[in-house]
Amino acid sequence: MNHGADAKGMETYDDISFAVTDGIATVTIERPDVYNAFTRNTVLELNDAARRAEADESVYAIILTGAGKGFCSGADTTEMPDWDTQSPEEYGAFLWLIQQFVWNLRTMAVPSIAAVNGPAIGAGCDFALACDLRVVGEAGIMREGFVNIGLVPGDGGAWLLPRLVGESKAREYLLTGRDITPEDAVDIGLAVEQAGDVLTAAGELAAEIRDKPARAVQHTNRLVNPQQSFDEYCRKAVEHQWDCVVDTEHKEALAAFNEGREPQFDRSYSDWEIEPGEQGLHYRCETAGSPSSFSARAIVFSCISSVPAAIRRPRANR
Repeated sequence: MNHGADAKGMETYDDISFAVTDGIATVTIERPDVYNAFTRNTVLELNDAARRAEADESVYAIILTGAGKGFCSGADTTEMPDWDTQSPEEYGAFLWLIQQFVWNLRTMAVPSIAAVNGPAIGAGCDFALACDLRVVGEAGIMREGFVNIGLVPGDGGAWLLPRLVGESKAREYLLTGRDITPEDAVDIGLAVEQAGDVLTAAGELAAEIRDKPARAVQHTNRLVNPQQSFDEYCRKAVEHQWDCVVDTEHKEALAAFNEGREPQFDRSYSDWEIEPGEQGLHYRCETAGSPSSFSARAIVFSCISSVPAAIRRPRANR
């Protein structure tokens, strides 16, 4: 982590924890009494956590999960304002905070992994869908569910789910509000696996990604973009491939392959932790700018929360 003046973010977390061990960051939503339902502050912290991971060049993977028995049960309705007294602009500003985190997950070059240890409901389901990969536990159901309470998937679900499982299957879940069971998630390709110990399985997956040449991982993740044309893909592939060809980790990986050994990359991993309410690194959340490249290598989001004071639209490079 960059501890210098360029590191900007919140000084403490109240609703999440953020730990980095051996190059893998684990972000955990720490509101187990309400199955990790989020408040406005939680979403702010989640956004801030994403920026921390982006700024740390020694982070190669991030896991998103929830404390206790839930992944994230959506918005904490007991903390919501009375929308009848709010303007459309005020409601839109709150919704944009949630969309911002989904956007951050989607636009990162670093692969993200959701460790769905328990129910992921509503926007919590969207957080899991926005990650690049998902591992589900025995209780890890996912449910859009907005239609059940007379709302639409305002956080990205109706955009994300068809791209992951196909339009017809997505409509089934979106229009009925049915649960996506752990078994179904694996069967339809939404989850990598169902595991008894979700965090261990997610950690093993994150480590597998971390141990690949980092630049190749990032660029490959950027190329997986259903929105781009094949022409656009080919142009970007040439640029990214050249960037990999001149990378020292590519040269070491190729030499290791030819010599029948495991590659030895010249890396250093940072280890640190921020618990809820603990004084953290000194970040200031005052800039709306975004770095030109995402330096973290692989992210496994574990339902961590943080937020920049000035919300900025992330890069649209994926």
